Amino acid sequence: MTPPAATRNQGSNNDVGERTELGRYRTAAGVERVLYGQRVAKVVRVTDVPVDRPGRAYLVERGLEEDGFAALLALVADYLETANRLGVPPMSTTIFG
Repeated sequence: MTPPAATRNQGSNNDVGERTELGRYRTAAGVERVLYGQRVAKVVRVTDVPVDRPGRAYLVERGLEEDGFAALLALVADYLETANRLGVPPMSTTIFG
């Protein structure tokens, strides 16, 4: 059986850029996690994923290209500080008990 061929449309809105590591932290359970930035269809997305093990990935933010690089830096600093304080991925918590 021949595997499906991947095609890429040059200049389409579906272009996916390289992932860039923005920061790392370790949960209270000892799981190392990484924040990645990536441009997908011209939109900057920040995700939180576990390193070297299966686990849930979280979409932290999208659309930061509208706010600029300073906003990205502020988001990453705040997210990492919150993750270290909580000991879990901040996106895994809820305000609704």
